Amino acid sequence: MNRFRRITLATAVGAIAAGVAFKAFAHGGRWHGEGPIDPADVEKHLDRMLKQLYVEIDATEAQKQQLEPIVKQAVNDLLPLRERLHAGRREAVELLSQERVDPAALEALRAKQIALADEGSRRLTRAIADLADVLPPAQRKQLAAHFARRHGRG
Repeated sequence: MNRFRRITLATAVGAIAAGVAFKAFAHGGRWHGEGPIDPADVEKHLDRMLKQLYVEIDATEAQKQQLEPIVKQAVNDLLPLRERLHAGRREAVELLSQERVDPAALEALRAKQIALADEGSRRLTRAIADLADVLPPAQRKQLAAHFARRHGRG
């Protein structure tokens, strides 16, 4: 395999891995399957997560009323990206299964997956900024500590 193909293949695999990591991050690592997510499960999970979060940051009732729609709308916006990322993984498998791997198709897939990850990252960033507008610095620090603990950094 020539160098260009190796680099392209490595890039496509990296994009797919980034997509998988994005999916896990976007959903708190709770949904590992490929299939559709039951909206009722999402709602239950979010309610449980928010209750825990409210306790940890000592949220007021007014803050709870502001935080819930921010989180739920962000999740609802991110869920469709999950399916699109999975479709990209399936497309990569198809491309890699071909008799002859098309570097241009791999590059197009890589660009598409990176765009999806960027779209998700922008949406997540907007949600974080919206949360920060609701919480004073002390509670933002508590929120940061909560996420650090959940992700093994605290």
